[in-house]
Amino acid sequence: MRRETRQRKILRQVLREAERPLSPQEILDAAQDRLPGLGLATVYRNVKALLEDGLLQAVELPGQGLRYEVAGKHHHHHFHCRECGKVFEVWGCPGNLCPLAPPEFQVESHMIVLYGRCAGCGRQTGQEATSPAAKGPSPCLDPGCSGTCGH
Repeated sequence: MRRETRQRKILRQVLREAERPLSPQEILDAAQDRLPGLGLATVYRNVKALLEDGLLQAVELPGQGLRYEVAGKHHHHHFHCRECGKVFEVWGCPGNLCPLAPPEFQVESHMIVLYGRCAGCGRQTGQEATSPAAKGPSPCLDPGCSGTCGH
């Protein structure tokens, strides 16, 4: 394990406080007020070191650059806002997906990414996203949805 520098400490703090995966640019933007003069190359260098030390985990989304989150979290999925580009953690999982695999195939893992508009972007466009507990599930806008998603 490497020495805990001030930069690494603040970058880890930024990621913990964000409570969602961040891109290197988002990490830089969030940390610059605490580390004036911080550059993107320094963020990449420290993220690499934190990954090697097992303190961060890379989040890969199809067609996107890597994002990073604090390592050690329980199994979860992600929501990608198509409006602002932010990625959020989703703490639900449909469970056993093995029956979806073709016969004689062996499922080793899965990754689910939901796409749509986050609550902040929904408010900006006048289509406010609401908490499922407050007003029931948000309507499903997926044209391929068979209605089995509960929306």
